[in-house]
This record gives sequence, C-alpha cells and structure tokens, in this order.
Amino acid sequence: MFKWLHPYAKTQAAYSLSQRLTPWFAGICVLLLVPGTLWGLLFTPADYQQGDSFRIIYIHVPAAMLSMSTYVAMAVAALVGIVWQWRTAFMAMIAMAPVGAVMTFIALFTGAAWGKPMWGAWWVWDARLTSELILLFLYCGVIALYSAFDDKQQAGKAAGIMALVGVVNIPVIHFSVQWWNTLHQGATITKFDKPSIATEMLWPLLMNIAGMMMFIAALTCMRLNNEILRREQHRPWVSALLHDRRENQNAV
Repeated sequence: MFKWLHPYAKTQAAYSLSQRLTPWFAGICVLLLVPGTLWGLLFTPADYQQGDSFRIIYIHVPAAMLSMSTYVAMAVAALVGIVWQWRTAFMAMIAMAPVGAVMTFIALFTGAAWGKPMWGAWWVWDARLTSELILLFLYCGVIALYSAFDDKQQAGKAAGIMALVGVVNIPVIHFSVQWWNTLHQGATITKFDKPSIATEMLWPLLMNIAGMMMFIAALTCMRLNNEILRREQHRPWVSALLHDRRENQNAV
C-alpha cells in the first residue's frame, strides 16, 4: 500500500517531483483563476437580493473552502511523518502551514467585508466565523511550535501532533450552520443535486476554486523546495545543485 509514495521519502526525489510540478500548477492556476475572477466580477448578473456585493463570493468561498482542505492535507502529511518517520512529510506539512494560514486570513477578511453590508457588522461571534478564527490560531500554533525546536525532526513530530488534534475543528466549521442557529448561510455549491446558486454564477466560482487550489499547490511546492534545500544543504546533491546554479548565473 502506498508503494508509489515510498521513493518520495527521499528528499532528492521529493525535490525533483516538486520542481517538475510547480510550473504545471502555476500555469493551470493562471488559466483558471484569471478568467474565473474576471468572469465572476465583471460578467455574472447581480444577485437579486445582494446586488453586486455578492461578487466577493469569488474570493471568499474558494479561500474558505481551501483553508479547510489545506489543513486536512497538512494533517495527512503530519500523520505520514509520524507513522512512517518521513522527514519529507514533515517538510511538506510546514510548507503548507503558512499558505493555509494566509487562505484562512483571506477568508476571514473577505467574510468581514461581505458581512458589513449584509449583517450591519464587521464581526459577529457566529459559529462558523468563530471556528474559522480558531483554524487560523491552529495554523499559527503549528508554525510557532515547529519554529520553537532546533531539532526539526522533533519539531515535525510535535507540530504534527498539534495538527492532527486540530482536525476536529474542520467538521465543526463545515457543519456549524447545521448544528447551530447562525447568521452564516448554509451550503451553496456542496449540494450537488441542486446547488443554491444560478449556473451562470456557479461556473466562475468553480473555476476560481480549482484555480486557487492550483495556486496553493504551486506555493506549497515552492516552499517545500526551499525547505529541502535549507535542511539538506550539507548533502552532496544539494551542494552540486547550488554549484550549478551559481555557474549558470555567472555565465549569464
């Protein structure tokens, strides 16, 4: 099981894979995110209740959904690192953490900007808003705990345990609008049989969700590569790689 993953326990293989995937993720991100955003902001019809203020959905919803997805992916990487003792898994975990934290902040900020005209307040202690804020604290906690250790293998284990414990907050965020009486609206696009959004508004939203997913993947790969080079700088293959880069720069 997971035999295809085993080669990427080695940092050189993980670095090589990330190098190959980064331009693909970045290219797909541009192809989806740019037209999706322009379509959503400029060409979709205004909402019959919210008018043009609903257009923030094309930033807010992808950021909110992917803030949770990134945390789950981070927790999976932490689990792999703890169970199989893979350094590359811990590196991937910490590479994702700041990216997910930024997505969570964007979700909170755009949610506040959307809530002001709709609810009359920038912030309310709504169940979903509060649990999303807790998610931001969890991301920051994982980053801070990882940075507190000089031994990065031990740092990965400690931060990984915190990441795994924090997963309990993800279903709370998702189901908060069903479990409690909140101001936040219920499911919109996850009702696959009949989404509560017009088709002409749905497609640019789906494009932005996919585009932002590729954006997160590209940033994670870039951060993973930097983490590998920083942690493995004493390895011969890293020294050779950096030497080649310096020679290419001098040649230019």
